[in-house]
Amino acid sequence: MTIFKKTIFFLLAVCLLFGCGQPQSGASFRVKRVIDGDTIELDTGQTVRYLGIDTPETRRREGEKWVYDPDAYAEEAKEFNRGMVEGKSVRLEFDLQRIDKYKRLLAYCFVGADFVNARLLEEGYALLYTSPPNVKYADILVKKQEEARRNNKGLWAEIPLISPQDARKYLNKIVTVEGKVSSVYQSPKVVILNFGRSGFKAVVFKADFSVFMAQGVSLSGYKGRVVRITGKVKEYKDDFEIIVRHPSDIETVE
Repeated sequence: MTIFKKTIFFLLAVCLLFGCGQPQSGASFRVKRVIDGDTIELDTGQTVRYLGIDTPETRRREGEKWVYDPDAYAEEAKEFNRGMVEGKSVRLEFDLQRIDKYKRLLAYCFVGADFVNARLLEEGYALLYTSPPNVKYADILVKKQEEARRNNKGLWAEIPLISPQDARKYLNKIVTVEGKVSSVYQSPKVVILNFGRSGFKAVVFKADFSVFMAQGVSLSGYKGRVVRITGKVKEYKDDFEIIVRHPSDIETVE
């Protein structure tokens, strides 16, 4: 093999290992525009989705089109994000997973000493959305959400408290469902908290089992207890569910 070919093979190996053309963690970029509360576009043309949080949606999909239909606090979250980062130089930090299925960069965003992801949680403009393997700042983000919930800030003052039976009326909306866990289904891939005949379930996937285990939380221990589940209602096979990613999403009432 010639020296030239060896060099090519070496460069290809480096690209596969480290990712050619990808920004380095801790690098600075200028924000061209804010798309919504948790998504920005850089002046490089790349889209960045903030890690660890989820803000209310400003639009929903109808077939192949997007329709403007903002959730409560969606516009407020977008404007807060815009005030923090638009037109400014930001520092991006990455975790183990750098790109999502939509080809967006996944990052923690900083403006000077301000941790943007954490500020959005702290002010009540976002919900916690942290999941392995991207848990670098999980402890900080959990504390910021707990502060916002305790102080009834932002969207925490707007989230409706509903029964499991009413979950179907709030499809794709952020709610807190209060009810008694009638049974717990467990498999190697998923744990499901059932709420009687209401058709509502709280779902924990395998990727998040370790988070519950690390905090000493037994999901089977919720059986027979009255709990509050906070999150976005989704539909699956004619039932309605909230996907739970962290123990803080489940609050025991009794």
